[in-house]
Amino acid sequence: MRKAIGFWLASLLATFGYGAQSTFDPQRNTWTLTNGSLKAVFQLTGAGNFLVQDVSDVTSGDHWYASANHPSSPVLLTAGNEVFDAQRQYTLLNQWTEATTPSGVRQLIALQDMKGVAQATVALELYDNQPVLRYHVRWRNRLSTTMYVTSVDLLPWTFSDSGETYTAMNVNQWSVAPVPKNFETMQQALPMDGTPFTVYSGAHGDQCSWLALRGSDGRGLFAGWEFDGRAQGSVAQNVPGGGLGYVQFSASILELNHPVDPAADFETPSAFLGVFHGNFDEAGYRTQALVDAVLAAPVADAQNFPYVSWDSWGYQTAVDEVTLRANADIAASLGVELFVVDLGWAQGIGNWYADPQKFPSGMAALADYVHSLGMKFGLHFPLAEADPSSPVLQANPDWTSTENDGYFGAASLCLSNRPTKEWLIQQALHIIDDYHIDWILQDGENMVKQCTKSTHTHDPADSNYSNSVEGIDAVVEAVEAARPNVLWENCEDGGNMMTFSMVKHYATSITNDASGDFPARQAVYGATYPFPPRFAERYMPPTDGVGPYATHSYRFGGNWAIMDQLPTLSVDQLGFLKQQIADYKQERADIAGGKVYHLAAPAANGADAIQSYNPTTDIGLAVVSRAQSPGTSYLLRPQGLNGSSHYTVYFEIDPTVYSMSGTQLMNDGVRVSLPTPDSSEVVHMVHQ
Repeated sequence: MRKAIGFWLASLLATFGYGAQSTFDPQRNTWTLTNGSLKAVFQLTGAGNFLVQDVSDVTSGDHWYASANHPSSPVLLTAGNEVFDAQRQYTLLNQWTEATTPSGVRQLIALQDMKGVAQATVALELYDNQPVLRYHVRWRNRLSTTMYVTSVDLLPWTFSDSGETYTAMNVNQWSVAPVPKNFETMQQALPMDGTPFTVYSGAHGDQCSWLALRGSDGRGLFAGWEFDGRAQGSVAQNVPGGGLGYVQFSASILELNHPVDPAADFETPSAFLGVFHGNFDEAGYRTQALVDAVLAAPVADAQNFPYVSWDSWGYQTAVDEVTLRANADIAASLGVELFVVDLGWAQGIGNWYADPQKFPSGMAALADYVHSLGMKFGLHFPLAEADPSSPVLQANPDWTSTENDGYFGAASLCLSNRPTKEWLIQQALHIIDDYHIDWILQDGENMVKQCTKSTHTHDPADSNYSNSVEGIDAVVEAVEAARPNVLWENCEDGGNMMTFSMVKHYATSITNDASGDFPARQAVYGATYPFPPRFAERYMPPTDGVGPYATHSYRFGGNWAIMDQLPTLSVDQLGFLKQQIADYKQERADIAGGKVYHLAAPAANGADAIQSYNPTTDIGLAVVSRAQSPGTSYLLRPQGLNGSSHYTVYFEIDPTVYSMSGTQLMNDGVRVSLPTPDSSEVVHMVHQ
């Protein structure tokens, strides 16, 4: 009875907007953070250890208690020979709270190391209506000599396993070599011998910087780290013989060797830990809600986002102002909102001035023409690359990184080298101001360069951290601060930097790189577990053709970038494309504001289905596609609908219309016609 009352009260508090708050008990030195969705309790023990005691899902009643034999602390790093972990002893210097934006609370706890080596200030953040704890640590060197931080764990959490078995999940990034990857999802039952389920994340890594863990009773945790460099994440379950079992998370920054001068600070990248109850779609939904509400780069005209865009890569580098003006005229007539000139516009990679042979009227004239048609204007900018013959490398040959990623014959630049970074910021501002752009398509083979040069301003053994935090992040942040109305698109030769630092700087991210309709659906299916649909952009190459199977494959997700040579399309093809664009615009708000349900993964010999349900509008939408499967229909059983609602169910190709309750749809399903291989359908479920 007590538990039922607790659930009812938690639900009531959540309904009426229970605000995030933190309570300090000075008698027990405990901090309790709660917002009606999540509660987290921390304690500075009598022995001076700063530990997590309990993280719980208030709405479901699920508890994640600290492991009795393996305590954990939000502070877990190594500096020099000193280890700061759950066994380190501290005294309390100060504690205070701050309001956050968006609405929430930040609890700050300043701890003095009893050995006098350092001071650690722990920042714990809880936002209204988000069942997620976000956190970071600011570590201050109190010695008179420089210390080197050589390890940081961004997921320093260990909890009792409560006698359950567990399944873990992660999602690949996109890569072509050495092993092709396209956002495949991986689930694995955790062995009980401590064997970790691992994630290798960051630029040029293998997986997205996200982990989810689900217990046999449905309770779960998900976690992410806000770092663009390489990191090794993991979760493991260990049940010692005759001992108490525990689950242990970890996410370590690789190749870290960051110098911290006396009285200087080192701030760890932020990370987050969230709770859920249910399947992995629920873990994804709660992660996406955090990204949308707290982390994501804002878009001024969000009601019209994601955009329909046109990108010139259908011409490769053979672009000029006559060709682009002709495409701009047609693009505007179709309803395209963003016009992007891809690689080939500049005098050379690293020589960021428009080619006067291709653009005799100047790039600003083309931008102004595009603007006059009612579209935004964007340019391709692989900022971390420069051709060896470019003026910048002729004058500064040492600005290259140690490892060359070989992007279209260019050399790689070291962005954490201070003069290189300052030059790049000025180049970005020149492009924005001189060419009147609204959008930067940032591209490159690897945005966190590897560099061990002792002639650069970063420590030669700290390339991974420095080229992330003080390199690419610092460049983009500086330009965004100076020109906040310009939006950035992330493309690391495709979606190969899918991190929760990326979402803070970019309006969207490509998933895979112009690979076609079926791979596009594969990418969206996996990427929309950890990331909202707006971060699952798709490039539609000319090789797809123009027809329902192609365009439906790009209807679910972030920006829809069309790459066709528009003047070559027939009148009928242009009319069809115009209608598809109009349909996409009508649906994008419901998809962006909905919960994603992964119903059937794309397979070459099967049918696939992905669905969104927006509880605010009570509208569901599903895209169903048949590749080469033998069946001529698919039984769609949508999820998450309001069981008591009645829906009008209609299709974009099949003229059949149904009236069904939410319960009927979810239990009995609706038959979707897929008459031939490479056929598709969009299913609408609209509240009557």
